[in-house]
Amino acid sequence: MSKWVYSFSAEKTDGNRNQKDLLGGKGANLAEMCNLKLPVPPGFTVTTEACLDYYKNNKQISDQIKTQVKEALSEVESITGKKFGDKSNPLLFSVRSGAKVSMPGMMDTVLNLGMNDETVAGMAEKTGNARFAWDSYRRFIQMFSNVVLGLNTSILEHQMEDLKEARGYKEDVEMDEEDLQELVEVYKQVLNEEYGQSFPQNPMDQLWAAVGAVFGSWNNARAMKYREMNGFSHDWGTAVNIQSMVFGNTGETSATGVCFTRDPSSGEKVFFGEYLLNAQGEDVVAGIRTPGPINETSKNESNRTFPTLHEVMPKAYDELVDIYQKLEKHYKDMQDIEFTIEEQKLYILQTRNGKRTIRSALKIAVDLVEEGLIDTNEALLRIAPEDLDNLLHPRLDPDAKKIFLAQGLPASPGAASGQIVFDSDEAVAWTSADKKVILVRQETSPEDIGGMHAAQGVLTARGGMTSHAAVVARGMGKPCVAGCSSLEISEKNKILRVKGKEFKEGDFITFDGSSGEVFEGVVPTIEAEISDDFATFMKWADEVRTLKVRTNADNPEDAQTAVEFGAEGIGLCRTEHMFFAPERILAVREMIFSESKEERQKALDKLLPYQREDFEGIFKAMAGKPVNIRLLDPPLHEFLPHKDSEIEDLANALGVDVKSVEQRKENLHEFNPMLGHRGCRLGITYPEIYKMQVQAIIEAALNVAADGIEVLPEIMIPLIADSKELEILKAESEEVIKDTFAKKNKEIKYKLGTMLELPRACITADEVAKSAEFFSFGTNDLTQTTFGLSRDDSGKFLPLYQSRNIFEKDPFVSLDQKGVGFLVEHAVKVGKQTNPNLHCGICGEHGGDPSSIDFCHRVGLDYVSCSPFRVPIARLSAAQAAIRN
Repeated sequence: MSKWVYSFSAEKTDGNRNQKDLLGGKGANLAEMCNLKLPVPPGFTVTTEACLDYYKNNKQISDQIKTQVKEALSEVESITGKKFGDKSNPLLFSVRSGAKVSMPGMMDTVLNLGMNDETVAGMAEKTGNARFAWDSYRRFIQMFSNVVLGLNTSILEHQMEDLKEARGYKEDVEMDEEDLQELVEVYKQVLNEEYGQSFPQNPMDQLWAAVGAVFGSWNNARAMKYREMNGFSHDWGTAVNIQSMVFGNTGETSATGVCFTRDPSSGEKVFFGEYLLNAQGEDVVAGIRTPGPINETSKNESNRTFPTLHEVMPKAYDELVDIYQKLEKHYKDMQDIEFTIEEQKLYILQTRNGKRTIRSALKIAVDLVEEGLIDTNEALLRIAPEDLDNLLHPRLDPDAKKIFLAQGLPASPGAASGQIVFDSDEAVAWTSADKKVILVRQETSPEDIGGMHAAQGVLTARGGMTSHAAVVARGMGKPCVAGCSSLEISEKNKILRVKGKEFKEGDFITFDGSSGEVFEGVVPTIEAEISDDFATFMKWADEVRTLKVRTNADNPEDAQTAVEFGAEGIGLCRTEHMFFAPERILAVREMIFSESKEERQKALDKLLPYQREDFEGIFKAMAGKPVNIRLLDPPLHEFLPHKDSEIEDLANALGVDVKSVEQRKENLHEFNPMLGHRGCRLGITYPEIYKMQVQAIIEAALNVAADGIEVLPEIMIPLIADSKELEILKAESEEVIKDTFAKKNKEIKYKLGTMLELPRACITADEVAKSAEFFSFGTNDLTQTTFGLSRDDSGKFLPLYQSRNIFEKDPFVSLDQKGVGFLVEHAVKVGKQTNPNLHCGICGEHGGDPSSIDFCHRVGLDYVSCSPFRVPIARLSAAQAAIRN
């Protein structure tokens, strides 16, 4: 019989930390903490396999699973001495989701399950605290109605706000027993009106409904969006953790909180956290009340006057310190810990590897190596390569004029400017219209995931450093300022008021997520600075990786940026980009309109000095590193004017009439230019074009070499389909090179090779390799020609293909390893068999994608090439590939 349910307690624990696939991260860690004999309330985990079974079983929980749940529940009753549904000594549960990876706020939770009209009275009598009992009941009705019954949570929240306003209360804790009793009756009445039935009183019915709701939340919109954003599979399912309740809301001797074993924003080795007296865990993350600091190092502007947990409950705090140190040492990583203190007794509800900013992640990784907890390989595997992207973005210019508006909490670092929007759907819509927006909210909730992802940054009036907005923004790498209490936000009227000023939807603001400051208007930014930890970390990556990392750059500025990020050469210099400068485009168009070889050569002679100058600048910037230059690739019609005014200007410059220009345009028109007269086909039909470019490359290389700078040019002939094309163009190029060497009376080393971007070229790579000194795979076009897809048009339907699991990923983002990858692997294999000295690289957009880089390592490529800002990502991806393989 399948095992669907795993118990955890000090007395008996079925699982451990290595079973995240089965128990989810939360369940595996609960089991592990019980194995460590930490004070964890007993409970049991219903597995991810049970979730998948639930969906296979038409969203029904099978009898076998129900039987095992009842058996595990009986064990918890024996351990606690309480009875589920008992009137006098009731056992209550929390029901929480738990996927194999952390998905904060994406799925659903129910607390205080098991409460009804009878157990609330029993709890009141047993504890002698009727207020606590009724507060727990109203919380349960509120959460159950939302999570399980689908009632909009704001409907019940408005009822509570109305009661508080009528009584003159500001905080929830001011409500007494009678207020809460009245509120419970109002809640039940509203539920009857909205849902059409009474609130369920049978605890077992509540339990099955809650388990089904948590399983159902695996496929809610926000969870699916989160998985899509992070590349997680929809097929994993979620576990359900059913844990006996402990209560932080029994009075002033109870509390609940969240702590981190290191500062998640800076990575500093300081114990950091927040807590609330007389509250339950959801209160801390929901941002309903501003939490207090657990210790002096956790103080900030919003909680500086609050007493610390260390001061209020020193015994529980000291025990928490012992536990956090034990957990970090055990897991060898920064931990995010949820705790509850019930009547001065500490309980640990959860631990997980803490979400952190990329800056803090680097610091923590480097520090853990220096502390001897992990080695450098483990440190390299801890950082997702894509996260490095967040290091390389601008910050606010410290010298720029700023109009200060407000101070909040620095919840997630980075600078953000944009137009104010107050609604997540608006954030998505405005961003789709190419507007940069700041999402401004009282506080965010999991429903805001789409808007947070779309926005440049998130600004909230409520919540602390561990609120939903803070945690999710840090995980996304989005700038965020939270708990900015001086902001008056009317989401309904779409108005933000602060310091006597009023801002409407569409007005610009700026904030600094590193300092928590908010400014009026747009503030200029400056480039990011690389920390010492980054340099140390990347040095470790470079020591491990075997793949070289080059960059795609067409000018000296981009080349220099890439070198600063660690590029070891240029893998693709697109010469056509150089033709579009205003002073050059006319000469290009003269060449296109030439009716004889002599006229065309005259126009090319004008272009030669420009090309030579460009290459000199790039060679100097690369200073001895290889530079791969692709000869002209796009079809000639791309250089012709499109606007009427431009056509007239060209006609005047060439001394022809407008009709002649339009006729030439028509003659050059192609129905499918991507597969038309482009690439080496231009070189075959107009050999003088490629000869001019080769001459410019070699002359530039000789000139720079004369200044004592080493130069390593690689001349790349694009889009060959047949080895004969390469043979012809290589011979013509070598003739030009030989003549140039003779004229200059100097020689340099160079390489001649080709770009493989057509399936036929890959299939016949053994023949191509006879004439090539290198292969560079242009995987953008190779993907297009292998799939028969246009990357400019396929975006209209590719998302549907992914949602229906036809394509796991967009093949233009992550290399299709079965099809396109097969061609690459075959070409490398047979090419190197023909020519053992052949070197091979990739220069499509895939050169900066981590999973594609792992593939490149496995099939024996020599280098990958990517855009300058993705060079660090490629370096780390290459190191991880070397470690994993």
